Amino acid sequence: MASVLDTLVERGFIKQYTHEAEIRELLEKEKITFYIGFDPTADSLHVGHFIAMMMMAHMQRAGHRPIALVGGGTAMVGDPSGKSDMRKMLTKEDIAHNVACIKKQMQKFIDFSDGKAILDNNAEWLLNLNYVEFIREIGVHFSVNKMLTAECFKQRLEKGLSFLEFNYMLMQGYDFLELNRRYGCVMQLGGDDQWSNMLAGVDLIRRKENKPAFAMTCTLLTNSEGKKMGKTEKGALWLDKDKTSPYDFYQYWRNIADADVQKCLALLTFLPMDEVRRLGSLKDAEINEAKKVLAFEVTKLVHGEEEAIKAKSAAEALFGGGADMSNVPTAVISKDMVGSAILDILTAAKVIPSKAEGRRLIQQGGLSVNNEKVTDINMVLTEEHFTDGSILVKRGKKNYNRIVIE
Repeated sequence: MASVLDTLVERGFIKQYTHEAEIRELLEKEKITFYIGFDPTADSLHVGHFIAMMMMAHMQRAGHRPIALVGGGTAMVGDPSGKSDMRKMLTKEDIAHNVACIKKQMQKFIDFSDGKAILDNNAEWLLNLNYVEFIREIGVHFSVNKMLTAECFKQRLEKGLSFLEFNYMLMQGYDFLELNRRYGCVMQLGGDDQWSNMLAGVDLIRRKENKPAFAMTCTLLTNSEGKKMGKTEKGALWLDKDKTSPYDFYQYWRNIADADVQKCLALLTFLPMDEVRRLGSLKDAEINEAKKVLAFEVTKLVHGEEEAIKAKSAAEALFGGGADMSNVPTAVISKDMVGSAILDILTAAKVIPSKAEGRRLIQQGGLSVNNEKVTDINMVLTEEHFTDGSILVKRGKKNYNRIVIE
């Protein structure tokens, strides 16, 4: 039987294994239960989570059972991995709201019907733990000396690491143990920044249960220069269309560097690898066709085919000379704002995050209205600017918004 591991390796997912030979044999011969954890630190997943969801989907398609674990308990502490400072403390109400939002998003990518996958929340077992019992049962298996060598802690020691965060590794290790006991879960998958925490869970199961347990990490989504992808001028590239519009989402992938196209096609779409390699090998102007395929396929997976078609149509209207502007991201302002300063209108319409950002754009020659460059930061938008009741605002080279009078 062919192993899903071959697919994951070919597409570039796998970064590290705990026991490569054993994992390969296991995935070839058995159907296993595995898990990936998602801490609800926001009310939406972002594109960094999407790569983990794709890895999970490939595993499910090969017949393995995923557990999507939402960290309602671990979010009360906060993961120090990859953070230079302590995370913002969330209230129970914030976490509960975020959990509900994330659960809805996960159901787009993973089939939870008929027991094909499990959705669980570690608040179920973490929030009611007796601390003394937990430290006696779990803490005894963790060496402080060894923990301090973990990358997630090492980089924080100079700035300061709270004891609260120091507990995170124990809690994540305990999650794996609990899922092993409840569902027979034998493998954890996750981003490579979670390697230390994942090793802790594998080791804990082997010590406590005297059973094999495994972990594989997924490569982080980085560009050809090694920098994390998924950052926009407005912040993270969210999977929630109210936080990042399908058009902006589409445009992000449409505008990535040529060198990143093949990698993103392999990791973020289900296109066959022969087609991925063909598209990735295109050069010069032809690579734009590959970027259009990438943008459409990723937007379709995240937002559905209808929204992907709208985003594609909007991009073609703006950049291809088409006439249909109905799918361009649109903001509405009240009629009494006409005659106000441009920075007031753009801020009210949430086209720019702040007046300071608007001033910077104008001073750098990066803002246009109706294809006319704006040079005056005190410019007033009058009725003459609102042709047919709307204006077209361009930020930078490729970011467009319509503003319509209500």
